[in-house]
Amino acid sequence: MKKSSDQSSSGKNQHVTVLAFSFGSHPWPLLNLTSRLALAAPDVSFSFLHTAKSNQKLSATSEAHLPHKLKSYDVADGVPEGHVLTPGNPPEEVELFLEAAPESFRKGMDMAVTETGQQKITCILNDAFLVFGCDMAADMDVKWVPLYVPAPYDLSAHIYSALIHETYAKACGGREAHDAIPGLSVMRFGDLPQEILDQGNHSNSSPILARALHRIREVLPRANAVVMNSFQELNSTILTDNLKSKFQDILYVGFLTLIVPTPPLPPSHSDATGCLPWLDEQKPTSVAYISFGTVAAVPPHEFAALAEALEAAVPPLLWSLRENFIAFLPNGFLERTRKQGKIVPWAPQAHVLSHKVVGVFVTHCGYHSVFESLFGEVPMICRPIFGDHKMNGRIEDVWGIGVRVEGGVFRKKGMVKSLELVLGNDQHGRRMREKIRGLKELVVKAAGPDGIASKDFKTLLELIISTKITISR
Repeated sequence: MKKSSDQSSSGKNQHVTVLAFSFGSHPWPLLNLTSRLALAAPDVSFSFLHTAKSNQKLSATSEAHLPHKLKSYDVADGVPEGHVLTPGNPPEEVELFLEAAPESFRKGMDMAVTETGQQKITCILNDAFLVFGCDMAADMDVKWVPLYVPAPYDLSAHIYSALIHETYAKACGGREAHDAIPGLSVMRFGDLPQEILDQGNHSNSSPILARALHRIREVLPRANAVVMNSFQELNSTILTDNLKSKFQDILYVGFLTLIVPTPPLPPSHSDATGCLPWLDEQKPTSVAYISFGTVAAVPPHEFAALAEALEAAVPPLLWSLRENFIAFLPNGFLERTRKQGKIVPWAPQAHVLSHKVVGVFVTHCGYHSVFESLFGEVPMICRPIFGDHKMNGRIEDVWGIGVRVEGGVFRKKGMVKSLELVLGNDQHGRRMREKIRGLKELVVKAAGPDGIASKDFKTLLELIISTKITISR
């Protein structure tokens, strides 16, 4: 059903529960969206439900207190008491969480209702990966609004997963473009998330998550609105129009982990990691920044090849390297490159990429990483690893603001070539930097008061505080 015309502008007695997928970078955009809504609708109660581990991470990186009527609640992570997670097996933790999630979130919602003085829940806002939110909202007869965190083209791939798999099977696993999907002609089969191509073979991922992602095309059309963590202006008209035809409403509210336009960098002395003071000492556009996020893992032999290339090309390097991967570096690498660069377990990435001395970002192409690089005007060297990374890594063909590593994997010779190409001041390097500046200007304009994101956020706000709007069955 479509939205009712019976609207309430006050928001009083409205209670929105927010269900977070507590892995990777997913919790941050959902919390930021919830905070924006809570500030814009001070009479509405917001209950943010996620695991204690996720809550600790969010609290450690949060730069501001939560709005007055937004309260965070811990839910069970699904890991049995005394159970020891298998090292190097992230899908296990995801699997346990998702298996317990429906019951965990029901208990969390009961707790939120009790602590808000028995204030009845009127809307469920959740990460779209938690597809059971649809059934919960239907059972409770309340509004349902999922947030899709990855890119719009990733959503399109999931919507058309059955057709893609059928076409892929007929092509015998070929890598040619699939023009059958509106807006995805630039993509190759090999760029798609593996769970779409496998259709039932989930040996390298979480089976429950894979099944949930397959349900996306079934449940999202039932939502009152699907919220996108993106700017509509960045999409092709073909992709935009096709997605709009699939849902009751689709709202583009902008990149939820970024402030547009970006604020000035904080004082370097306030950076406890030491990254900003070190960057202050380098030459403009000379530094190679390397990071693969908090989840993605490059194979050990590729770590060694990457390190050898960085040592051979000799750019000043800042490497955000998790401590459990240091053992994969070549013997003596840390000592030999001590003057060349800085290696830290974590870096304030958005601030680093906004520093004028960073000339290239070596990345796994996580969605948020790509756009932090865009806003910092830093071209990328892309080594996609899993999920939507390969689709995001199509920036070389779509926007021309980076390159993929030669052969798709880190090898010393190919990586040295890529570093020289991007960091060089020749025609290729200059063209990439010009294109990324132009793309940033487009996004800054899209984020302005006349952009679609501002209008769509207001529509979302009206939906949240309105009455008599329930999920279609």
